[in-house]
This record gives sequence, C-alpha cells and structure tokens, in this order.
Amino acid sequence: MSLQKIDGSDLTQMFLSGAHHLSNNAKNIDALNVFPVPDGDTGTNMNLTITSGANEVKQINSTNASVVAEAFAKGLLMGARGNSGVILSQIFRGFSKGLEKKEAVTSDELAKAFESGVSTAYNAVMKPVEGTILTVAKDSGNQAVAIAKKEKDIIQLMDQIVVEAKASLKRTPDLLPVLKEVGVVDSGGQGLVTIYEGFLAALKGEELTEDNSNIDMDEMINAEHHKVTQDFMDTSDIEYGYCTEFMVKFEDEKLAEHPFDETTFRNELSEHGDSLLVVSDDELVKVHIHAEYPGDCLTMGQRYGSLVNMKIENMREQHTALVGNKDKSQVSTEKGNYAIVTVAMGKGLKELLESLGASVVIEGGQTMNPSTQDITDAIQQANAKNVLILPNNKNILMAADQAAELADENVRVVPTKTIPQGISAMLSFHPDANLDTNQQAMDEARKQVKTGQVTYAVRDTQIDGITIENGNFMGIEDGKIIATDPDKLETVKLLLNKMISEEDEILTILQGEDVEDKEVQILVEYIEETYEDIEIEVHNGNQPIYSYIFSVE
Repeated sequence: MSLQKIDGSDLTQMFLSGAHHLSNNAKNIDALNVFPVPDGDTGTNMNLTITSGANEVKQINSTNASVVAEAFAKGLLMGARGNSGVILSQIFRGFSKGLEKKEAVTSDELAKAFESGVSTAYNAVMKPVEGTILTVAKDSGNQAVAIAKKEKDIIQLMDQIVVEAKASLKRTPDLLPVLKEVGVVDSGGQGLVTIYEGFLAALKGEELTEDNSNIDMDEMINAEHHKVTQDFMDTSDIEYGYCTEFMVKFEDEKLAEHPFDETTFRNELSEHGDSLLVVSDDELVKVHIHAEYPGDCLTMGQRYGSLVNMKIENMREQHTALVGNKDKSQVSTEKGNYAIVTVAMGKGLKELLESLGASVVIEGGQTMNPSTQDITDAIQQANAKNVLILPNNKNILMAADQAAELADENVRVVPTKTIPQGISAMLSFHPDANLDTNQQAMDEARKQVKTGQVTYAVRDTQIDGITIENGNFMGIEDGKIIATDPDKLETVKLLLNKMISEEDEILTILQGEDVEDKEVQILVEYIEETYEDIEIEVHNGNQPIYSYIFSVE
C-alpha cells in the first residue's frame, strides 16, 4: 500500500488515533516523572491537551488539510495544560502554519510541516532544554525533511519519523543527566512518540483498541447534567457552585490499599455536593457532581488511581451569563483598575489568597494544572484593566504566559513557582503603582522566600545522591529533594534544619489536609524549642499531596 497524498479526512484520523493512543498510555508516561512524588503530570497534561484538540477536530467535517490542522492546533492551544502540554500545542501550532492553504498534502509538505512545528516550539520556550520533548520533535522533524527528498510514500515517511523519534527518545538520558541518574527517558518525549505511533497506525489502517465502555458513561453524565441545568433558580440560590466532572483510571497499587466500592464511594461523595452521578466498570470510574470544593472530590478519587478528563465549571458565572442577575443594581459592568489571578489547591489556601487580595483563585496546582483556556476565562472573570497572574507552580508558567499573550487586557505574569512565592508576591503589590512596577516588585519579592514541602515517595529511586524508598517521606527545598525518612516529623526536622539560617526571622506553616491539629502543635513546640528567634505562623491550607508547605523568610 502506497499513499502519495493525504487530505483533511486523513489528518482527522491521524489526530484522533494519536489522541486515543496517548490516552491509553498516559499512566505509563506519568510514571516516567523524574521526582518520585505523587504528581505524575506529564501524561495527564498531554492527554488533556491533545483531547482538547481532538474534540475541536470532531466539531468540523472537512476534507481540507489546512482547515483540520488549524482546528486541531486551536483546540490544543486553548486546552494546553502544564509545560509539556504547552510545548505540544506549540508543535502543532507550527505544524498547522506549515499546512496553510493546502487542501491535500504530499510527503515533502508534511515533512516541512513537522519542521515548522519544531521551529515554533523552540521559539516559544525561553530556555530550550535538550533531552526533552523538544529534542525528540527536532530529531524526528529533521529526519522527515531528509527522507521526504526521496520518499514520496507518506506511510513510509511517517514510519521513519516514528523510528527516529524512538531513537531520539532513547538518547534523552545522554543529554539530560538527571534522566540517566534516575534511569528513565524523558516523559514528554515518550508522549510525542506515542502520538506519532497513533498517526502511523491511522495511515496504515490499523485500529487501536477502543474503550467502548466510556460511551454510555458519557451519555449518562451529559443526560444528568442537562436535566439538572434546566431548573431555574436565582444565582444566589446555588449552594454548590462548581460543576465537576472527572474520571479515575484504576491502579492496582492504590486499589490494594483502598479497595474500590462504587456504593461506598458514591456515599462519600454525596456529603460534598449534589447532582451526583457515579458510574464505574473494571477499568475506571466516572463522576459528575456539583460541589463547592471540587479539589476535595478529586482527592477522594485519587485514592483509587489516576485522574483523567477533569472539567470544572463555575455554575454561578454560567448562570449569571445565561439569565442575568436579578438585582442589576448590585452588578458593576465597569472594569476595575487591578485584579490578581492566582492558582491554588485546597480550601484554606484559596481563602488565604483571597484574604490577601486575589480576585480569582483557579482551583488547581500539582496533579491538576489549569489549561490556557482556564486561565483565559479567569482573566475575563476578573474584569479589570490590569491583570497580574501568579501561577504558583513551575508547570503552570507556560500556560499562564500563553493566556497572557491571548488576552486583550494588560496582563503580566509574575513567575511564582510555589504558594509561598505567590503569597510573598501578593504582599508586595501596591494598588497605586503601575503594572510594570508592580510586576517587577512582585517578581523581586517572590525571590526572597524559601519554600519547603513535605510529601511521600511513590517509588524507589536515587536522585542527587539521596536514596529514596517507596512510601517514605521527602523534604523538598525549592524543588530539590534534600531529606527523606520513614517518619514524617523526622523528615520535617531534617528539612527545616537545612532551610532555616540565623538570618531568617519568619516561618510560615501551611497545614495539609492529611495533618491533624495535634500533630501541628507537636511540630510548633519543637520549632519553638529549637529555633528560639524564629516567629511562627500557622495556616490550615487544607492542600492535598503536601502534608506541609513551609515558607522561610
């Protein structure tokens, strides 16, 4: 079989096949995370990103290659989550530009489109790092251009692209020492290889295994949501403000510790909201719930496996937009001068950031990176002439930058990588200063704080000379694991001993959802005895994943 040209219909099948193949392998890609922390984001983020692109393609019915490629790129752009998702969206943004005004595509044109994608992605990253998804895209793109000079069969071309992508992926540990130390290949690169494998399968006419169990579940969820949203009410009557949908793909390791029972899970979730629907099979469970604190529901689901296909919508905002607020006198259509949009996971952290002046707090963070669309929506919701975005997570920075570029308003990103950095930045905000001055002042402030985090390891590994065992606790200072121990309190002591210096004056403790007050009291007493001159502040952040987050200044 030989294929000299492909059109929009062929591209559609390629994109859908690539998205499906990535979805089936997202869990394995998550497991390639360098740090053994419970945050396997890469596979999840790339999956949600490409699913957004696939959904956009499904909305059109075109045989025009450029139209299909543009729709795919648009969906990826707005659905991009995490750095890996943003880079993926940029690859196909460039790919789409390479196919502009082309109804059908030859092997040479397809190769040049891949090359265009590489160029766009590299330009989008301020400091490109080799040994990542960028390298895999570049090597396979270069191979495509070289082969297309002689090879006119698109199937053969795509086959060689996959071969080179796999070879490049195997070389990533030689380019990025941390990968070699931990013994893994780059997770983003693995995601791209998986997508390209799906493209090749579509061109060959090979069918990847379909998970038909999802179809009925989606129909049930959508039917229930349609029924609920038809009820008319005043916006102020909405008790649970967030329409929350997510799926949990079961993991044997987690099920061994927390056996899944649908009835029990449904009863537990019912205490957190209404309009609840829980549907499960042998591989996953799908949930729809109207909740006030969606993060609590997501955390409950994570006990059984990996979160996939998450969607959270603010129903109060939707309701106001649809039917209008009855008390028009209480609604201002004028834009305020300033707004701060920030990101956090946990009821306590949300309330703390709001008390410091945050206009919109996006529910998200580790394990659930908001998309470019989520941040864009938050900018619009903030309704201000000038907007400052505080991502509070290094894996949200690129999505924040992308949203800022798309926004009509004067929007600046303060590159906060942790919650303590975000808090410090907000404390330096001055409402009378101009946007650039505030951005600079807040950026300087976030650099002055040290961040500590305590969480648990999800596998055995060795990194930076530290041997870490599965289940042990880890102390992390500004992104680097510096302490580990089977005992949580001992890990905290080791971490603080390395973080606190004689010049430091204030220690802020953000208490996680798994930490009891009596445990915090024991810790405070220890700190008071050990560090006599340090001032201690304690806030119940109620954050998942991290038992403690420390801020040292």
